Amino acid sequence: MATVGCAGILVADMFCGPMSALPEPGQLLTVDDMPTSVGGCAANVAIDVARQGIDVEVAGCLGHDAAAEQVVSSLRHAGVGCDHIARVNRAPTSKTVILLVAGQDRRYIHSIGANGVFCATDIHPHWACGLKALYLGGLFAMPGMVADELATLLETCRRAGVLTIGDVVVPSGFRDAGELDRLLPHFDYFLPNDDEARVFTGASDPLDQIAALQARGANTVIVTCGPRGSFAGDKRRRWRAGAHRCDAIDPSGSGDAFAAGVITGIVHGWDLPRTLTYGSALGASAVRSVGTTESVFRSGQAEAFIAANPIEVEEVP
Repeated sequence: MATVGCAGILVADMFCGPMSALPEPGQLLTVDDMPTSVGGCAANVAIDVARQGIDVEVAGCLGHDAAAEQVVSSLRHAGVGCDHIARVNRAPTSKTVILLVAGQDRRYIHSIGANGVFCATDIHPHWACGLKALYLGGLFAMPGMVADELATLLETCRRAGVLTIGDVVVPSGFRDAGELDRLLPHFDYFLPNDDEARVFTGASDPLDQIAALQARGANTVIVTCGPRGSFAGDKRRRWRAGAHRCDAIDPSGSGDAFAAGVITGIVHGWDLPRTLTYGSALGASAVRSVGTTESVFRSGQAEAFIAANPIEVEEVP
């Protein structure tokens, strides 16, 4: 039985670049390579958790196509269990093309595919209740994920003593119809970035975002702010953490690597300051190569990096 389960978005990724600029209409631009790899929140986090020496399995939905075989092969090669991945005929495996342009944020071209039919009832309660922690990645980017069904699963996990972690992807034009309020009380940890938290709360300051989310029922909230570090609050205390730095080639997997660091801390029972520090180190390591998981630290590398590169973590009022 796995220690951690990662459920949610599974994607076959293709990376184009890095390039100095996008091609002009009609122009042919050549790049050294266009690597393909597994991606999506659930897959990335699962691989990064496995790199910490923790037994992990993934739950999600794929089509019956060559892209699905690529995703499963990559996950298994990384040491991630795949027995809880559903396969469907009515939708292809989700795919994303990531355009990497020097000095600019990433651009994505995405097909939802089988992620659109993945639902809470595809996550078997018997499996979930045998875990120590269940991570759900890609909330609000899976149209088939019904809030009431997911809340029932999370309630079942809580009764079984399973810690739950919610991570979101907020699509353009997102409108919250009450789903977040239905779910927040049932996640032990909620992990938006500051842009996502701004959509949910209307607040710009991460500490105000944490307060607003907790007023709506959230338990522990961790808000990531890229190079500005991270902020966290439980029901009693709040912290601000700095950010580690690595030379950036591709930031695609940084947020998922941070989440894997948080999960590592949860599994080991660390306090929030140590957990934030570890998440920062994993997040920084992810940017060092093209792709989402290839350069993420293993546990020994992370601890050595943290010792050599301390960051400030302070309690705030």
